[in-house]
Amino acid sequence: MKLHLTGPSNHQLKDTITITGSKSESNRSLLLAALFPDIKIENISNSDDAQVMAKGLKISEGTVDIHHAGTAMRFLTGYFSSQEGKDVILTGSKRMTERPIKILVEALRTLGAEISYVQDEGYPPIKIKGQRIVKDKVSLPANVSSQYISSLLLIAPSLDNGLELELVGKITSVPYIKMTLALLEEIGVETSFEGNMIKVSPKAKVVPTTLVVESDWSSASYFYGICALAAPGTEITLSAYKKKSLQGDSVLADIYTAFGVETTFGENKVTLRKTDKKVLAANEFDLANAPDIAQTIAVTCFGLGVGCHLIGLHTLKIKETDRLEALHTELSKLGANISVTDKTLTIVPTSEINADVAIDTYNDHRMAMAFAPLAMKTTLFVNDAEVVSKSYPDFWNDLKQLDFSIKEL
Repeated sequence: MKLHLTGPSNHQLKDTITITGSKSESNRSLLLAALFPDIKIENISNSDDAQVMAKGLKISEGTVDIHHAGTAMRFLTGYFSSQEGKDVILTGSKRMTERPIKILVEALRTLGAEISYVQDEGYPPIKIKGQRIVKDKVSLPANVSSQYISSLLLIAPSLDNGLELELVGKITSVPYIKMTLALLEEIGVETSFEGNMIKVSPKAKVVPTTLVVESDWSSASYFYGICALAAPGTEITLSAYKKKSLQGDSVLADIYTAFGVETTFGENKVTLRKTDKKVLAANEFDLANAPDIAQTIAVTCFGLGVGCHLIGLHTLKIKETDRLEALHTELSKLGANISVTDKTLTIVPTSEINADVAIDTYNDHRMAMAFAPLAMKTTLFVNDAEVVSKSYPDFWNDLKQLDFSIKEL
């Protein structure tokens, strides 16, 4: 599906948008509910990823195809490894077979898991024969994807002796680790995170609990982008959000003050308001703890005609696509002066934005959604726009609610 986007004629927007539950929280909650059936979940994400995760958890043998869902690949690797009697082949899309899984597999093997590679060493698909895991000590490099770490932590309370996980080196993506631990504590599991050591106690049974999933802050980022590019006086209210969020991407509320967007928290909602604050010509952000908002911030800076230097982006190379190279390619098409390394991105200010450029999305939902706010500044096309269903199926309809003109070609 190819879309043609034009921004709203009235650039002073006022509206309220309801966003589905967090994909990250939903997938963690789904795995915990599979381990402990007394857990119920409310406000679960309607994303493709959450649906794939829920479906995969119900399979005991045969092939489990998680398509593009990287979180599901990592979490289900841990889950199936620890479930005695389950015998599956875990696979996904072509891109998924190019995304490394070896670090997690080696950690699980150390604990006693039985996992083998079906094709290429270190990559999906993988064959898993579930085992009763009694070993309780393992280490991982601290700078790997937090999903590897969370995969181990989520199954930890169901293991005979719990888990002691040592993270070696400088830890990145700490908020996602803390999200996992907070959910474990919410269902009554004892945890500790001191220095580079995380401990999770075993728990045979939990009291009946309802986990209420907060709406997705990554999805909110696109409305921060729209608000930043809109006229002063714009107000967009988003629900349902908490001031004390488990999600690392909630740092948006602080970051976007640099772009003139103020955030006000209400009862289960946030209101974004564009002020007339002057935006600095150059902005630097360390996104090691919130890499999923890098695309949104880069596009915002380009749209505002200001520069940025983003660091801490080393995990973007192994996402749905190589997001750094994808940003370089697509922003260059629009006229940006951009350079990237394997962990940084730099944009030099420019006031010119090319019109009617077709943005390629690379099977990456965030490429489609991060570039959409630029329709406030120029007309553009988005190729394979249906990819947004991975995390935010209602995205294009919600933009129409803000009076974006969106035509399918």
